[in-house]
Amino acid sequence: MWKAHPRGGSMSREEVLRSIKDAEKKANQKLVKAQNDASGIVSKSRADAAEVIANGKKDAEASAQGILGDAHTAANKEADKVSAKGEKDLDSIRSQSEKNRSAAIDAVLDNFTAE
Repeated sequence: MWKAHPRGGSMSREEVLRSIKDAEKKANQKLVKAQNDASGIVSKSRADAAEVIANGKKDAEASAQGILGDAHTAANKEADKVSAKGEKDLDSIRSQSEKNRSAAIDAVLDNFTAE
């Protein structure tokens, strides 16, 4: 049998084994809880990361759309300027050609009659 505890108490072998089994059971429960908690933390972190990525993509797409819209507007303004200048140049050429038409006809007729 077991000898008496130095402080005066004594535990039987069954009590010692029961105490050890209880301690093992509590340790196992703590381990399972820790594993579950860790798994929950990992799952939450993955969900949070996915949300951050989705929000980042959405923000990037919105920003890109804004940049493209601004570039489109600027390109349209520049195209309108070029078109307006081209129309002005064409009007000037038409006007000048109208002014020179009579002189050109006279020059051609003078060439034919001089021959």
